[in-house]
Amino acid sequence: MTRRHPFDTHLANVAAADRAAPHESWTPAAGPLPSLFISHGAPPTFEDPVWMAELFAWARSLPKPRAILIVSAHWEAAPLSLSSSAAHTTPVYDFGGFDPMYYRMRYDTPEASALARQVAALLPEQPHEHRSRGLDHGAWVPLKIMYPHADVPVLQLSLPTHDSTRLLALGQRLRALREEGVLVIGSGFMTHGLQFLNRENFGGKVPGWSKEFDLWAADALARGDVEELASFRGRAPGMPYAHPTVEHFTPLFVTLGAATDPGAAVSTTIGGWMYGLSKRSFQAA
Repeated sequence: MTRRHPFDTHLANVAAADRAAPHESWTPAAGPLPSLFISHGAPPTFEDPVWMAELFAWARSLPKPRAILIVSAHWEAAPLSLSSSAAHTTPVYDFGGFDPMYYRMRYDTPEASALARQVAALLPEQPHEHRSRGLDHGAWVPLKIMYPHADVPVLQLSLPTHDSTRLLALGQRLRALREEGVLVIGSGFMTHGLQFLNRENFGGKVPGWSKEFDLWAADALARGDVEELASFRGRAPGMPYAHPTVEHFTPLFVTLGAATDPGAAVSTTIGGWMYGLSKRSFQAA
């Protein structure tokens, strides 16, 4: 008997949820959407039933957004750039060594030129639109799980810097989008020391550096201590193993900048571990 892929089971669960109750769309009466930070995983996320259920439940706990703007660890580019606003743009398969099925997956979202105009109006300089660039896996992997019908327009904004002050300011410029029903997302991974993992970690053991960094970040987020978070390179335990390069942590500052009060405590929505890496994800009001 052929084993059913976990993502197929997830889609069956999505269909059941749809039959039970429609996903209510955002209206101005709902108020601003929160901003999110997602630890995005990679193709193995499609093989983790618990993680997929958590991501989908998170999406269903919020009104269905009019559009989504996402900043991912996997597109570092300055000046600011946007992915293609055309409908059904081919995703970026920026990973290697996985089952061929993942290189055939699509995430055919609607045309997003209206969102592109909204974003451009909020930025001091007109962002360049890369008309052939689709969403990378830091965007389409979690969104395919959260919004599997691909019926919400999505744009990706490049990560232009790793300077926390500048990223907070960028998030602040994007804050107004939330009042228009746009979901603003920073996508990274709370810990990302892939090269320091070993066979025990893939079997479920969490390395000390990952656990220590996650606890430090959780405490700072719970206190709304943006200054502490911004000092992660020199003050966070577990560095530099938790983030030998910093692009999977710094999207967090876009999320916080887009919040109504960047210094307010946030709500952790997903915790736990994947191969010893922290999946901690949160939303900020």
